[in-house]
Amino acid sequence: MRVILAKPRGFCAGVERAVDIVEGALVRFGRPVYVRHEIVHNKRVVEELREKGAVFVQELDEVPDGAVTIFSAHGVAQVVSDVAEKRSLPVIDATCPLVAKVHHEAQRCARAGRQIILIGHRGHPEVEGTSGQVPDGVLLLSTAEEVESLEVKDPDKLAYVTQTTLSLDDTREVVATLKSRFPKIIGPSLRDICYATQNRQTAMHKLAGEVDVILVVGAQNSSNSNRLREIGEELDVPSYLIDDADAIELAWFEGVKRIGISAGASAPEQLVQEVIERLRGISEVNVETLEGVVERVQFKLPPGLMPEPR
Repeated sequence: MRVILAKPRGFCAGVERAVDIVEGALVRFGRPVYVRHEIVHNKRVVEELREKGAVFVQELDEVPDGAVTIFSAHGVAQVVSDVAEKRSLPVIDATCPLVAKVHHEAQRCARAGRQIILIGHRGHPEVEGTSGQVPDGVLLLSTAEEVESLEVKDPDKLAYVTQTTLSLDDTREVVATLKSRFPKIIGPSLRDICYATQNRQTAMHKLAGEVDVILVVGAQNSSNSNRLREIGEELDVPSYLIDDADAIELAWFEGVKRIGISAGASAPEQLVQEVIERLRGISEVNVETLEGVVERVQFKLPPGLMPEPR
């Protein structure tokens, strides 16, 4: 079988920064450090950090007084930051800079008197964090069909922002419908959807044209990983979202000669290599990587966690 790897795949700069923040905090402050929610949506990453001394909690009332506290890459609502400040918890914010950019845009438009529409998936931590950055809340929708039933205060004073990990095609349709119904609405370019999301979705389109079946390595609760699987399905290629190599089912490969592999932005490359090894246990495989974007984006760590200069 041919195994064809998407490029790019796996960790993005925001995830790398978040993981580096937890590891750096453990080195500087010692164990334990407390992380509100999963630092990123990946079981392997969370378990490895837990073994090193990170304690993952759902809410801040589980954090002891004075303990180093880290906010996840998905960002938090303002009320969470306020509680941490009231308790004088030493906080390190691992919010992805691209998510923070959405927060700032939503806050700026709200201060200008505009009602905020957030395009995203209800219940996702990033959506909860962004919603909680706007004092009057947001109008949340995820499909173009929902636009028609939207009730707004003033159609001339609207702004939209987006969850960073959405499907570009779906978001484009929602924005177009919003602009059709509310011509004076303002919002960022779709280029403000995370660069890593865009790159991985573009690579998935290319991969789908080359293979018979696609494996997307990523967590079941990972928004961007689910979008990758959906893209494969939409392009009529059987596509499966798997946490790791143990989730592979032999029935998927009956009559298959070309297997594509991609990975969500929170999935470490180690998981991809383990999937390849699992496939080698099934059949002889030849591995190749499609040409694609080389990502050179890096986000700085907080000053106190920057490595010492050599």
